[in-house]
Amino acid sequence: MSAIEEKRMYGDHREETVAYLATGQGMATVWISGDQVGRFGLEHRCRARDVATTDGAVVVATDGDVLVGPEPFESLDFGPAVAVSASDDGPTFAADETGTVSRYDDGDWTAVGSVGEVRALSDGFVAAADAVFRVDGNDLTAVGLDAARDVTTGDGTPLVATDDGLYRLGNGWLREREGSFAAVAAGQGQAHAATADALYAREDEWTGVDLPVAEPVVDVDYGECVYAATEPGTVLVEADPDRTADGAGGWRSRSIGLPDVSALAVA
Repeated sequence: MSAIEEKRMYGDHREETVAYLATGQGMATVWISGDQVGRFGLEHRCRARDVATTDGAVVVATDGDVLVGPEPFESLDFGPAVAVSASDDGPTFAADETGTVSRYDDGDWTAVGSVGEVRALSDGFVAAADAVFRVDGNDLTAVGLDAARDVTTGDGTPLVATDDGLYRLGNGWLREREGSFAAVAAGQGQAHAATADALYAREDEWTGVDLPVAEPVVDVDYGECVYAATEPGTVLVEADPDRTADGAGGWRSRSIGLPDVSALAVA
């Protein structure tokens, strides 16, 4: 049994939503009930660069190793990492500082290819400085675009944030919106994308979101509500009216005082 499988089996499951934030000071854990951001703390001190969750396990890319948690976080013997991805029904991937992407199977890492600079991973897709790549067996295949910043396959169709727009994979890459996008997320029939100064949500079309803070959003994830995190360390929750104490719904926010946030994942 691999370390990730053990964490999936024995991970701590709570009634509250647990959000994991990769920060410059370490892996932070935030407990959220409905639209209320509650207690939080550092679970593991390090320079965390990326985080992904998979069925109770938490996988973290740090400047020293890839870790699997929670409680405690343990090494997966990878070395310094810049990005990770994990899914309930697929393998875990990690990328190192040289641009090499590896797959974790049965307790071992297998390199599947190298690119110039990896910026994000999502279920077999790689956002890199020179293009978007797809994992094909033990190789990487370039599938287009330039200057990719982020990629998500969370709703089945790849979405990519690039320096010149937001793209969806259809009959080729279709530009959904112009602009310099830094982050994109999708899941549960929803999608969000962020520039340096705005967050957009996809309904019938992409529209701007009115947030309670003027800070750059670095990541969004989905669960009971919509969750987002900003680079300076603010956690945001968008809840339906029936999940809020005042019945008003909308976005709530709380600063956790941990800056240099780079990624968010909820369990």
